Amino acid sequence: MAERKKLKIYIPGIKFPSISLTGNYCALNCAHCGRHYLESMRKPTRRELVDYCVSLEREGYTGCLLSGGLDSRLKVPLDKYADEIREIKRRTSLKLNAHVGFIDEKDLEWVKYVDVVSLDFVGDDDVIKRVYKIDRTVKDYLRILDLLTEAGVRVAPHITIGLDFGKVHWEYRAIDMLVKYPIDVLVLDVLIPTKGTEMEGVSSPGVEESLDVVRYARERFDGEISIGCMRPLGKWRLEFDRGAVLAGVDRLTNPPRKVIDWAKTVREVEIIYECCVV
Repeated sequence: MAERKKLKIYIPGIKFPSISLTGNYCALNCAHCGRHYLESMRKPTRRELVDYCVSLEREGYTGCLLSGGLDSRLKVPLDKYADEIREIKRRTSLKLNAHVGFIDEKDLEWVKYVDVVSLDFVGDDDVIKRVYKIDRTVKDYLRILDLLTEAGVRVAPHITIGLDFGKVHWEYRAIDMLVKYPIDVLVLDVLIPTKGTEMEGVSSPGVEESLDVVRYARERFDGEISIGCMRPLGKWRLEFDRGAVLAGVDRLTNPPRKVIDWAKTVREVEIIYECCVV
């Protein structure tokens, strides 16, 4: 087993809800998502948002994810909620994690109010075009990282292993790019072939194939490695999560109870009811 410190287990659903500021709307129809993941998010209106977050804190919540679909600018339109975000931070101590899309310099005016930016990162031009169906390149993603890190904004890139219709290849190059940036947490998700999407019929990458990427990230990245929310359930998750713990990941989101009990026998464990990038 890789020699690592405490394992932090994150269970965000209890005290750290996900909010979609666009309802079920997204201008895209990505091959892996098809707007499916917006459906389970909470959806306060713009008028309700500040009071909703104040009530969250009153009820014992510690923060929330501000997310939603992308608009025609390929942004999650959080810039249109700048006043509300500032007011949430003024009136509460909630931690705010933001999904942003393809932001630019103008967004630095409001980004400074959130605690961390979660950025889905794809390291292959062809995968971007086939999965997201947008006219963007790896350079566009790197430009966002440059913008945020140079402005001192904390950013947590997310790599989805197997995003290319279940095939694993570009993830290694993506890790090589990301290790050059001043980031303290790298999130690794794994494709879930989701019903009603183009990828419904593909197979998830294998457990060992996915763990190879985890091990490579652990070898190359000096910061904390987090296994994010998105990965297959059942036996797959049991085997993968156990392998990830042995590989030396620092953070693990929503593992099965069996994994938590076993992890306590091999690592010191802390359970945290927040998003894994906070």
